[in-house]
Amino acid sequence: MPITIEPLADQHHDDVYAICRAAWEADVPDIPYATRAAFTAILGRPWPAHGFERWVALLDGVPAGYLQLRTPLADNLDNVDLDLWTALEHRRRGVGRAMFAHAVDRTRALGRRHLIASTNDRRPDGGAFAVAVGARAGLAETRSRLDVPPSDQAKIDALLAGARSRADGYRLVRWTGVPAEEHLDDIAYLDSRLFVDAPTGDLALEPEKVDAERVRASAERRIAVGGSAFHTGAVHAASGRMVAWTFIAGNDDAPAQAWQQITIVDPEHRGHRLGLLVKLENLRHIRELRPELTGIDTVNASANRHMLAINEEMGFRPVDSWIQWQLTL
Repeated sequence: MPITIEPLADQHHDDVYAICRAAWEADVPDIPYATRAAFTAILGRPWPAHGFERWVALLDGVPAGYLQLRTPLADNLDNVDLDLWTALEHRRRGVGRAMFAHAVDRTRALGRRHLIASTNDRRPDGGAFAVAVGARAGLAETRSRLDVPPSDQAKIDALLAGARSRADGYRLVRWTGVPAEEHLDDIAYLDSRLFVDAPTGDLALEPEKVDAERVRASAERRIAVGGSAFHTGAVHAASGRMVAWTFIAGNDDAPAQAWQQITIVDPEHRGHRLGLLVKLENLRHIRELRPELTGIDTVNASANRHMLAINEEMGFRPVDSWIQWQLTL
């Protein structure tokens, strides 16, 4: 049967949502997928400083797959991030291959060289497909989960007390939503350090160029699509600068689960256990404001032993493994 790739149109949204949700629930059943309303909101409000192309694969006229290409516009201008979903009932019929070939054509047409996508080890099909199309494993990652409340609250309390004792000269700031104007530049600097400080393996990634406006726009976008973020930062009292920052984000319509996101400390202020301090204080923050929370997931480079050790101290346990694949054209 013929396979055609067409731009995503409104009449395909229900079918594409069903394809993505079924595939996600088969591959990662312990994390809730976005609701239909959230999915629609995400399609209509892309991340700042990124372009998107969205395509539907039709097998004999029936929606059988979904392809999304995300193109950074401020940095990493040679890269395209790929999401490719094939309907469970249409796998092994050439749909994935057709979408991937289209992604390669579009990457070349955009003047870019690197296609990057991830797979989960729970289903070996994804990794086998990546190898078959010529991609190479660029970065191994570990997903870990913290059950909430933590199983050993006494240990959490002791860790927090120990971290506080090392952090003289710093004060903590907590917020949700858009950061205060006075902290935007500091957060932008810290956010820009992610690909400097965290292992990126063999992926062709350069530091992101994040500025205050992008920080603000990202926070506003998260709210617009039905999400919330819970932040804690450490401010250096002498300079007034925020030098450590972390946040946890989740969907408002799935309050039992959330994602631990970036945790970063300015290199000049390391050695004071600020990373652990802000993560522990932020755990208290989200538990106060989201009492329905039962689990927090996080993904780290498997080579990032320092951050994995902090997570393990807090009670996170490894759940599964992911690979970031890269195809260089």
